[in-house]
Amino acid sequence: MRILTLVCLIAFAASRSPAAAQTADPLGLPPVTLPPALDRVLRDYEDAWKGADGARLAAIFTEDGFTLSNGSVPIRGRAAIARWHTRSGGELTLRAFAWATSDSVGYIVGGYGYPGMTGPGGKFLLALRRGSDGKWLIAADMDNSAGRAQ
Repeated sequence: MRILTLVCLIAFAASRSPAAAQTADPLGLPPVTLPPALDRVLRDYEDAWKGADGARLAAIFTEDGFTLSNGSVPIRGRAAIARWHTRSGGELTLRAFAWATSDSVGYIVGGYGYPGMTGPGGKFLLALRRGSDGKWLIAADMDNSAGRAQ
């Protein structure tokens, strides 16, 4: 019993350390590690966004995929997504808070941020579909900015 108490106290103290506070996500959720096949989706998204490469970004969507951005009408299909994302560009950081997959469908719930962004950043939900080649693609990307903490 004493060992269990000691382990709990050490874990509690570590969670309250300055290092732990510095790694806390501004949206208040702890990031999770994705399997490599799902992490690739986020890293490919960041790279295409940074390069303002709409065609490259659209290529990680299914042919009939959706972009559902805050304050915008739905954008459907790779060609429309490529045109829409020519306005992107610059640093973007994506992190996952939750994920699941089953057979050929899955999702990633996460947060995003840009340098100089005010407030806690934004949040997103990616609905995923696995292609016949086994590669995960985005079927729908829904995002919006997070409100300021109360």
